[in-house]
Amino acid sequence: MIHVAIVILNWNGRSMLERFMPSVVKYSLMNSESEAGWQTPHSEPLDITSEVVVADNGSTDDSVAFLNEHYPDVRLVLLDKNYGFAEGYNRALAQVEADYYVLLNSDVECTPHWVQPVVSMMERDTNVAVAQPKLLMYDRKDTFEYAGGAGGFIDHYGYPFCRGRLFSTLERDHGQYDDECNIFWASGAAMFVRSSVFHELGGLDGDFFAHMEEIDFCWRAKNSGYQVRYCPRSTVYHVGGGTLPKSSPFKTRLNFRNNLAMLYKNLPANRQRRVVRRRLVLDWVAAVKFLLQGNWGEFRAVGQAHGEFRSMRPQLADKREALKQRTVSGVYRRLILIDYYLLRHTVFTALGTKFVK
Repeated sequence: MIHVAIVILNWNGRSMLERFMPSVVKYSLMNSESEAGWQTPHSEPLDITSEVVVADNGSTDDSVAFLNEHYPDVRLVLLDKNYGFAEGYNRALAQVEADYYVLLNSDVECTPHWVQPVVSMMERDTNVAVAQPKLLMYDRKDTFEYAGGAGGFIDHYGYPFCRGRLFSTLERDHGQYDDECNIFWASGAAMFVRSSVFHELGGLDGDFFAHMEEIDFCWRAKNSGYQVRYCPRSTVYHVGGGTLPKSSPFKTRLNFRNNLAMLYKNLPANRQRRVVRRRLVLDWVAAVKFLLQGNWGEFRAVGQAHGEFRSMRPQLADKREALKQRTVSGVYRRLILIDYYLLRHTVFTALGTKFVK
């Protein structure tokens, strides 16, 4: 018997819960009618049970009251304050026993049989520790979604991108990424992870608070010899930006700071110093661009991110010492900024095969 826990981390998200919990409950419970008929030619019957858990991150709205009234069978894990995405999940999952965790955003619409194909894929290869389904946009269901698309990658300097999404260019889904494949990172919007590996690696890095924590986790998993994989036979629809607006100095600060922290922790010794130094320069190029566009808040956020990164260095050095580092697959060997903005390679397939094998 395989037990799967679909865990939603909520913070003042009553409106999202009201909108999306119906599809989560309807299509995620393996003991419901939705279990029948899920098998495909690529999957084998599995004996799966599941539960839906909502971990509330100290909400001050009526999220908990709403769940108690309308979803009394959904398990609630109540945290005493907002610990952010990373530490919130760490504290919640410490209270959940399952073979697989699914970290699911509250703004995701689920579809029939979306859990079983991913678990089946991971059961076929015990070296796969993390996986994601196909992520499409909620309001444009034929288009890949920004936060995950058909699986994530990073370039030589840590810039993340996805199959189906390079920077702001989103591709329409016409089956071009319907192949099961290894990826570099799985989206935290709908991330499947073996519970044993989650705890073995110490969970998400709670100091990240939010943003980049799933990429850091996947990198640590790959450094430990595990694989991250994409399952095209499962699809969910993601709204995106449910917690923070797309343009937010707070979000910019977290993204720039956490990206540097991730590079510092996970890069092999022969690349770490060079890559981090060059990335710092590239960050200031981005900051100048913000300034020229009149985005003073975003400009200041980059400087704040660098200051926080410097203050975190001793702590990051201790973390690095406790981690493994190696050359891992799925890293794009070039600078994606040049290929996208100068060479106009705006779709993933235009990047060719310039990835570390």
